[in-house]
Amino acid sequence: MNRGGKLAPEVQRVLFVKNLRFVKLSLYNVSSEELFDLFGKFGPIRQIRQGIANNTKGTAFVVYEDVMDAKTACDKLNGFNFQNRYLVVLYHQPEKMARAENDLAKRQESLEKLKKQHGID
Repeated sequence: MNRGGKLAPEVQRVLFVKNLRFVKLSLYNVSSEELFDLFGKFGPIRQIRQGIANNTKGTAFVVYEDVMDAKTACDKLNGFNFQNRYLVVLYHQPEKMARAENDLAKRQESLEKLKKQHGID
C-alpha cells in the first residue's frame, strides 16, 4: 500500500502467472487443482485459466474474488519456488499487452521492409 492507504493503480483481482511447469507430452505438467491449492491459500478464487496455445503454455490467469487477496498472493508468490520452478506472478494489465502486440507488429513490418531492401529471404 502507498502512503494514503490506497492501492497502487496496477493492483487488481486478475493475476498473470508465468514459468509454470510444462513439458510437451508429459504427465507432470501443473494441473488446475494444484494451482487452486496454491493460490487458494490467499482467498477465494473465481477462476483459473491455463494457457493451452503453443505461445501461452506454462502460463495462467488467476482471478480472485477480492483485490486484497490478489495483492497478498502476488506479493507472496512472485518468486516462489513451485515444482522446482520460480513463479513469476504479475497483475494482469491488458492495455500493456495490447501495446506490446502493436509494437511487435510494427517491428515485424519493419523487419520485412529491411529484408526486401537487402534482398534477404
